[in-house]
Amino acid sequence: MEKDVKVYVWDLPVRLYHWINAVCIVILMVTGIYIGKPFAAASIPEEAYYSNLMGWARYIHFFTAFVFTAAFIYRMFWCFAGNKFARFNPLRLLFWKDLWETIKFYLFLKNKKPHFMGHNPLAFLSYWIFNYLGSAIIILTGFYMYAEPQKQSVLGKLFAWVPYIFGDSYSLRSWHHLVAWAFMLFIVLHVYLAFRDDYLERCGSISSMFTGYKTEPKHAVGEEHDK
Repeated sequence: MEKDVKVYVWDLPVRLYHWINAVCIVILMVTGIYIGKPFAAASIPEEAYYSNLMGWARYIHFFTAFVFTAAFIYRMFWCFAGNKFARFNPLRLLFWKDLWETIKFYLFLKNKKPHFMGHNPLAFLSYWIFNYLGSAIIILTGFYMYAEPQKQSVLGKLFAWVPYIFGDSYSLRSWHHLVAWAFMLFIVLHVYLAFRDDYLERCGSISSMFTGYKTEPKHAVGEEHDK
């Protein structure tokens, strides 16, 4: 029987980004929903400035947005500076062939999906569409809204061009809102696929985001698809 080996797949910056990003998304979603439609109030009727629930929701939302943005910028840098599992190249024909086979695999159809030690093509594509592109949209629209009351400020001037892409203030807010809910859809799909992959392949996908190591068959180490 072939012996499985431990492979260091996710380096520390990738793992830190994963969990910081996850925490930020949850906080931003909860506070964002509250800002849009407050679902709680002070237990004792009083002037708003005593409890300042809306104020705190906004402060937390804004602070988390800056952390979210910093993490996103660093992750984009790590797409080029990280190890081979952190990089992504959609320009190869092989990537799209493997993507189709991976889709069939997750749909329980007959397939020729190769083994991947890092992210498979479907995971990579979903991250770039939902997570990275979504992050860029929500950051741009968010910072524009943040600076909109003070258009002559540094941030106001820095993001003054955003409406030329996303439309007027109402359209821009709609983009921000819709992408936020797209993140929720992505999280559901991501958690399902991660647990499914861990269960079917017994590779430690879940624990690898804590330790960085996955359990792989010895013959799969150095496979061409992971290069």
